[in-house]
Amino acid sequence: MQPHIKVDHVSKSFGKKEVLKDVSLTVKGSEIFGLLGPSGAGKTTLVKMMAGIESPSTGRITVLGTVMPDLNTMGRIGFMAQSDALYGELSAYENLDFFASVYGLPKKKRQERIEKVLELVNLTEDRKKIVNQFSGGMKRRLSLAAVLLHEPDILILDEPTVGIDPVLRQAVWEELHQWSQRGTTIVVTTHVMDEAEKCDSLGMLRDGRLIAMGAPDQLKEASSSATLEEAFLYYGGARQ
Repeated sequence: MQPHIKVDHVSKSFGKKEVLKDVSLTVKGSEIFGLLGPSGAGKTTLVKMMAGIESPSTGRITVLGTVMPDLNTMGRIGFMAQSDALYGELSAYENLDFFASVYGLPKKKRQERIEKVLELVNLTEDRKKIVNQFSGGMKRRLSLAAVLLHEPDILILDEPTVGIDPVLRQAVWEELHQWSQRGTTIVVTTHVMDEAEKCDSLGMLRDGRLIAMGAPDQLKEASSSATLEEAFLYYGGARQ
C-alpha cells in the first residue's frame, strides 16, 4: 500500500540557518503518526511542508501520491497551526460558518458539521460567545473544530492540545483514534511523552534530524528503555 505521506531526503533552510537536515520518513494511511521532539527541533517546519504551506529547500514531500505543494491536495488536508487563526470579533459559530464556506460546504451540510464539531470540542454552550472572550484553551478547541469541518483525508495538527485541560485532552485523543479507525491519516506534533505513547508510529526529531522512527513499544524495546523519555535520550545520545 502506498504511504499517504512520504518525506524524501528533505532539508530546509531559512537564510543560513538549516532547520531540517536530510529527513526521510513515511506515514501510512489511517495511522496516527507522532512527531516527537523539543521546541526548536524542526517539527513545525516539517508539518508546514507536509501541509503545502512551506516548500523544502532540497528533497521532496509526496502527499496522497502528489508532490507538494499542490493546491488540490491541500484541499484534502486539515491543518491546525500552533497559533490560532480565528476572528476575535466573531462568535464561535460565526467563525465556523466562515471556515465552512471557505471549504465549500453546502448550506445544509454546513449546519450539520458545525453542530457536530462544536459538540466534539465541548463548545456548544459557548457557540454565541465572541472569540475575544475565550480563554486560550477554548480558542485551541475552536481551532481544532475548524479543521475538522470538511472531514479531511489527512489531519495535520501542530501541538493540538496545548492549553487544554486533561479531561478534554483525553476526549480529543479518543476522537482522533475514532477518526483514524474511519480512515483518516493523522500527523500530530508533540513534546509530551504520554501523548506520544498514544500514536501508532513515531518520528523522533532533534536538532533538525530524524534520530529514530517506529512504534512507541518498538522504540522502547530496541533501546532497552522503560519509557519513551529514556528512549529519546538513548537515540539522541547514540548519534552524537
